[in-house]
Amino acid sequence: MLTILGFAMIATFLVLIMTKKMSPIAALVLIPALFCVAVGQGAQLGDYVIEGVGNLAPTAAMLMFAIVYFGVMIDVGLFDPVVRGILRFCKADPMRIVVGTAVLAAIVSLDGDGSTTFMITVSAMYPLYKRLKMSLVVMTGVAATANGVMNTLPWGGPTARAATALKLDASEIFVPMIPALAMGLLAVFVLAYVLGRRERKRLGMLTLDEALVRDAEPETVTVGAGGGGGGADRLRKSPAGGGAASAAGADEDRDADDGEEFQGLDPNRPTLRPKLYWFNAGLTAALLTAMIMELMPIPVLFLLGAALALTVNFPHMPDQRARIAAHADNVLNVSGMVFAAAVFTGVLTGTGMVEHMADWVVGAVPDAMGPHMAVVTGLLSLPLTYFMSNDGFYFGVLPVLAEAGAAHGVSPLEIARASLAGQALHMSSPLVPAVYVLVGMAKVEFGDHTRFTVKWAVLTSLVVLAAGVLFGIM
Repeated sequence: MLTILGFAMIATFLVLIMTKKMSPIAALVLIPALFCVAVGQGAQLGDYVIEGVGNLAPTAAMLMFAIVYFGVMIDVGLFDPVVRGILRFCKADPMRIVVGTAVLAAIVSLDGDGSTTFMITVSAMYPLYKRLKMSLVVMTGVAATANGVMNTLPWGGPTARAATALKLDASEIFVPMIPALAMGLLAVFVLAYVLGRRERKRLGMLTLDEALVRDAEPETVTVGAGGGGGGADRLRKSPAGGGAASAAGADEDRDADDGEEFQGLDPNRPTLRPKLYWFNAGLTAALLTAMIMELMPIPVLFLLGAALALTVNFPHMPDQRARIAAHADNVLNVSGMVFAAAVFTGVLTGTGMVEHMADWVVGAVPDAMGPHMAVVTGLLSLPLTYFMSNDGFYFGVLPVLAEAGAAHGVSPLEIARASLAGQALHMSSPLVPAVYVLVGMAKVEFGDHTRFTVKWAVLTSLVVLAAGVLFGIM
């Protein structure tokens, strides 16, 4: 009964948010509360929620102070050179922009933190997507999928959990998986290229010579025969690209968007601190190094980093309050979503739904599939890591799968490697706090992101799994 109710609760939640009948925060709170009552454990709802909040409180604190920290770093211009480099590569070609999004997300993902990746990627790419009227779900989908593949790094979380759960060495799991993960990342770049070509066909072939300058003269916007650039600030659209807006419409769009979308890239914004650039760069490098080396808990590191960044860059109290207020919306949205997700995970775990669902899934595997338990594990990792936390899957389900595999001669190392295949999909799970940073900063509805991304993330995960089998890794 708990198995059926667990799947029903998840299905109800996904349907409601994807059809936009409820907001994610409301659905994360109300749906599990109703199902908790339905299973006859309404009296324990408070305990389940408090336990869930307690488990996710460090994550919420990390996200709050990480948003403040990287928000300040963006304000003071730390990432402006990165943005300029990406934009110079992308110009205003939609295909290059989408590929640039994938490359940037993959590179920044090396720090092992999804929230950091999404904050930097969205901050760099959002203005260009808005200026050119590109689809924002393309940006969020590509960024999330690229980060999901890179999330398998030993310091990213899943590999360490698999190693701990099965008492293996993380390097023995990860190093042989590199060729399969490289194929997964290649699949993301191919996906970005295809989606970029689609956006180029929809919008037209565009060239923007100076994307960073906000005050372009209206008369420099022309419709021409395509090709490479004219003078500074010229937005040129060729007729080769399909149904795009007129030059006058482009003028109006630019004027309407300048005040918001290019705010973070304004080269004359008063929050810039060029004299403190190397201090901020060193502080960020030290912070990321401390995270990778696990010198302190990540929430503590970001708390200290945010306090130091604010104090050094904005020594006057009114300026500090202004910077905190400027990022308050993102902080409130993300932290609120995390605590709402705590209700969902608290009820799912506290009522025993997760355990029953996992047992049912494992029990449904036919005995004839025993010799192929690595492939079965890889396939199961897609839905299970999407519908439950990595902790729940790796510490609750993976040991059972490993035992079933061992009975048929499949080594725990193969099971552990296969379990990483679903991470490309996992990063878009409603139970992953970082995804709310992504959709919140990109101003994309979570349901829209889910509808667009899931199919591509599943395809990427299957590429990783197939490559692992092809290379004899699992």
